[in-house]
Amino acid sequence: MGSVVSRIAATMLALAAVLLGLAGPGTAVAPVAVIVEDTAGVLDQNTLLPAVERIQFYEPTRVAVFTYNGKAEDNLNEEVLKFARSRHPEWISADGQKWADGLFIFALDPVGRHVGTYMGEDRKVSLEQRSDIQDASKDLFRDAQWTDGTVAGIRRAAELINQPWYRSAAFLITAWVTGGIAALGAAAWLIVRAVTRSACRKQIERGDRAYSNVSMDLDVTELNAGTIPESSRYGGQVLEKHRTFLSRYAAVTELSNQVHTLGKRSLSSRKNLKLARQFADSADELDALDDVIADSNALLNRAGTWPTAWDRQLAPFRKDLAGLEQLLTKRHGQGDTATATALRSFRDESLRDVERWTAELADGRITPEKALDRLYQARTRLSELLENHAETVIEGFAKNEREARLMREQMETAHEGLNHRRQRTYEPSILGTVYPSYQFFSVATFSSGFNTGVSSVNSARGGGSTTGYGSSGGSFSGSGSSSGF
Repeated sequence: MGSVVSRIAATMLALAAVLLGLAGPGTAVAPVAVIVEDTAGVLDQNTLLPAVERIQFYEPTRVAVFTYNGKAEDNLNEEVLKFARSRHPEWISADGQKWADGLFIFALDPVGRHVGTYMGEDRKVSLEQRSDIQDASKDLFRDAQWTDGTVAGIRRAAELINQPWYRSAAFLITAWVTGGIAALGAAAWLIVRAVTRSACRKQIERGDRAYSNVSMDLDVTELNAGTIPESSRYGGQVLEKHRTFLSRYAAVTELSNQVHTLGKRSLSSRKNLKLARQFADSADELDALDDVIADSNALLNRAGTWPTAWDRQLAPFRKDLAGLEQLLTKRHGQGDTATATALRSFRDESLRDVERWTAELADGRITPEKALDRLYQARTRLSELLENHAETVIEGFAKNEREARLMREQMETAHEGLNHRRQRTYEPSILGTVYPSYQFFSVATFSSGFNTGVSSVNSARGGGSTTGYGSSGGSFSGSGSSSGF
């Protein structure tokens, strides 16, 4: 079988070489200019600009990025045209009817949740391809990763704008059909194996980093565990986790040995990718647990490093408190409601409480266990307040019970603390070790569930591409469209 596939692959590569030779080489050039108009204030330009400047287009192209805080009912196409007419008339052709030649505009409305793409006639792509560009950014935008989503969209645009005929999907399909179904199957097989091999290596590298950290700290971890007070409620729970530490370390060592004996061919197997991912995930969790063991020893015994250990326990709570205002002020965040007021009041009170707990802990007026109890109670209370506010948000956005049910499902999925492989996530803290990941409803999980819920409802309501420029557009007919996410 292997020799047959090899012969098919060789034939196919020869065919591709002939076709590509006839087509001639393609060019790759960086953008001739990158203009960023971040009126929404959501982009990290220190990350965005270098990333976009490294993207290669087929033809010299000016790239413009425009962000705007609008509303769900807005027409982003119209808003982009208004902005161009008032602030960047050079983005428009001399006759005022099209976008300027050599220009590509990527537009984002993070509040109204729209993304748009616009281009000069010499950079025009089909409506389907414009949707493809927009879709490349949407998963990231749904997670509020505005900068990364923008880069992803522009990168996909560079792949499609002025794409040479021999790299087009139509040509590739024709070439594969010409090569025969067997050749197509061989190509797909080779591509899947190459992608799997690359993913396998990345997982092994991730596992190696974590496994190395655990191995170097192994003796210190055992010393830390040996002095954790077992009588402490928290110490006892952490020690329960530690009792399996060495056996889990032995299991990770065995996984490490297995993945490091895999040859190039074996690395291309989906089964071994699963093994490599298991190694990386297991090593990561052990690496986090040995940090928790060290923090438990330092905090519960009030060792010299206890303030640092305590700060790490406070970090998830402080992050939640810091993120509340952004959550409440976002579009559909229902920031002027009673449940929002309760969250803000709790945040202000909690910021004072955290400082008081830390001072009392430093003075010895409360024990480390008492400090952890108070932190647990505060995070539990925040979870309750967020659950109450989730209902407020759902009632404000959903138009019917079906939409409300859809949003609740997304909120509950986020609250369950599952990662993209449906596995429980682990918070590397004492409370995160003692309690399951879904014990606390964090601002991050609320925001993730909220964004996914809104996106799901918008998709259910319909919201395909919009190509018109609204009543103020007049006779303008530049190539462009927008869609919701």
